[in-house]
Amino acid sequence: MRISARADYAVRAVLELALRQHDGPVKAEAVAAVQDIPHKFLEGILGDLRRAGVVDSRRGGGGGYRLARPATEITVADVIRAVDGPIVSVRGERPTGLEYTGSAQPLLPLWIALRANVRRILEGVTIADIATGTLPEPVRQLAAEPGAWENP
Repeated sequence: MRISARADYAVRAVLELALRQHDGPVKAEAVAAVQDIPHKFLEGILGDLRRAGVVDSRRGGGGGYRLARPATEITVADVIRAVDGPIVSVRGERPTGLEYTGSAQPLLPLWIALRANVRRILEGVTIADIATGTLPEPVRQLAAEPGAWENP
């Protein structure tokens, strides 16, 4: 699984909005500057997030973006799906839509298990968890495993 630049930028943008949620709407330019995201690229991402119901926007001088619901109700999976679609796919398809025959048959449950585990992590972490620096214990444990970030 690969996290795209769009997904990374989207999570960072939503996190920035969560951290500023009490300041009212936040301009895209401010989010772009603080998170070092190209402004035009961010505008497209924010549009996707708005259409998915993750953020709201308001036009005008006092306008900008804000979370559409509390940060405790927005998961990392919600954000990634809004900008990239399905969390895990194989050849552009959901694993449950694949069929394998012969010696490749064991691949299907492997891909489904991979999808289930990725979803379990990303659906189990909210934007509020990240904003407060309190990732769930299972995530902290996995991240702390020796070699977790190394390529074999």
